[in-house]
Amino acid sequence: METPSPKPVPLVLGVLGGIASGKSLVARLLAGPDGLVLDADAIAHEVLASDEVARRVRERFGAEALGPDGRPDREALGRIVFRDAEARSELESWTHPRVRARILERLSEARAGGVPRVVLDVPLLLENEAQHGLCGLCHALVFVDADEAERERRARRSRGWPKGELARRQAAQLPLSEKKARADFVLENNGSERELESAVRAVLDKLGAA
Repeated sequence: METPSPKPVPLVLGVLGGIASGKSLVARLLAGPDGLVLDADAIAHEVLASDEVARRVRERFGAEALGPDGRPDREALGRIVFRDAEARSELESWTHPRVRARILERLSEARAGGVPRVVLDVPLLLENEAQHGLCGLCHALVFVDADEAERERRARRSRGWPKGELARRQAAQLPLSEKKARADFVLENNGSERELESAVRAVLDKLGAA
């Protein structure tokens, strides 16, 4: 009986960039129809909705942090924790380990299933590297570069953030210059989506993954 050939190890890519730079779109383009995006924000939604974390949020932050359904509201929580470093640290101590565990579990499933590309869309990929070790699993890091004024417009349009909110939240992360310096590839995202798609294809070509 012929021995089946081993399933290929997926190409793992990490996406870096500023808030509202277009990281999620780039992640989807890099993954393509056959790949997998591990979206830390989406996984964080799942974690916040879990009974244990929801209970802790209610007990610690009260009604101000809850939506009409009585469950944790991410926007409301964001307004609280981004003005209180201690509260932010406490919330992250409940959510980050659970998010990391789910990311690693799904990455393992992707390996077992022979998924060709896995893209990590993790906002604090570099900042929390000591805790999660995800950068060490990446074959390459891709930085999405967009002008601050353009990012500000996107944040106001898509998230309803007031002027200055983006800069305030960005200040809680590593400087963008440091993230850019750590990247293996830089994608400009100040133009059209078609231009971005072309730039992504060029990166995949260089990685032999087009």
